[in-house]
Amino acid sequence: MATKRDYYEILGVPRNASQDEIKKAYRKLAIKYHPDRNPDNREEAERKFKEISEAYEVLSDPEKRRIYDQYGHEGLNGVFKNGNFSWQNFSHFDDLRDIFGDNFGNIFEDIFDTFFGGPARGRSRYRTRDAHPRGEDIRISIPLTLKEIAEGTRKRVKLKRYEVCEACGGRGSKTGKQERCPTCGGTGVVRNVKRTFFGQFIQESVCPTCKGRGYVIKDPCPVCGGTGRVKKDVEIEINIPPGLRDGEYLVIRGEGNIGERGGVRGDLYVFIREEQDPRFKREGEDIHTEIEIPFSTAVLGGDVEIETVTGEVLKLKLKPGIQCGTVLKIPRKGIKRQNHTGDLYVKVNLRTPHKPSKEMKKLFEKLRELGS
Repeated sequence: MATKRDYYEILGVPRNASQDEIKKAYRKLAIKYHPDRNPDNREEAERKFKEISEAYEVLSDPEKRRIYDQYGHEGLNGVFKNGNFSWQNFSHFDDLRDIFGDNFGNIFEDIFDTFFGGPARGRSRYRTRDAHPRGEDIRISIPLTLKEIAEGTRKRVKLKRYEVCEACGGRGSKTGKQERCPTCGGTGVVRNVKRTFFGQFIQESVCPTCKGRGYVIKDPCPVCGGTGRVKKDVEIEINIPPGLRDGEYLVIRGEGNIGERGGVRGDLYVFIREEQDPRFKREGEDIHTEIEIPFSTAVLGGDVEIETVTGEVLKLKLKPGIQCGTVLKIPRKGIKRQNHTGDLYVKVNLRTPHKPSKEMKKLFEKLRELGS
């Protein structure tokens, strides 16, 4: 039997990696080795994809990881049937759906169909006659200044999303008449044989005609076409907590599209886009800025004012003889993020007069004679 590679090596993480680091590593590799992204080397990509999924299944589970750390691959003989990982052992299909969404077709829906007969680990994925499909999630991007990120803010945003059709009250039909679906015969599912990179299987999937309800609207609403929803412009207010980073996102539950014919709303994903600031540079939760001081202050010392990223004005006392390029640290005046607040770093630069007056020239000549 071929020797298995170390799971930590497969994911490229250290043995003390946190769960967050393990998940991020898996996400990156799953995208890299998805077979649809490797059409010229699909067989090798399928093998790699399964290998990283096996490693993720073990290292993302505290108990499996403890067994593996203590006994290695042999310790997992009682965890995986015959000691070998198969897709029936994989319990993170929800993570795959979070990673790929709708961008890679229905391949992961096929996995649910194959191994769980439709419902994914006890979660009913197929629609029944009384079920209503959940509305789609919405993703938006919000630009924020560094000041807004430091302080937190509230933003009013305009969205175009599906709302309940007022003409039919969301039913999809003014009369409510319905008939058995001609495609699935009222079962809500259709069957076909399909080949995925997990093998060839008989697949049960949601009926595309009735969306799993088993019935179709006989007299669809002319306004919404029978969906029970129409697109409208809405405006909502979003609370942005302080300390978020560029690329991070907030999930606003229940602010996505309304589902068809009474389905619950999806969620709103708000991605943060940090705008560049001409005065401040952010590094983690620390803030870096610069000030210019005249030659006299550099020599004699003195008080200068500096503004923080939130607009607070601080007074700094500079010691005599401070050198150009000196960096001063002001504790806890950076970005606050959860229970941590960064520091403010101020680099001191020397301001040279562009057009010195005659009097200034005489004084500088005198200083030069003194050797300064």
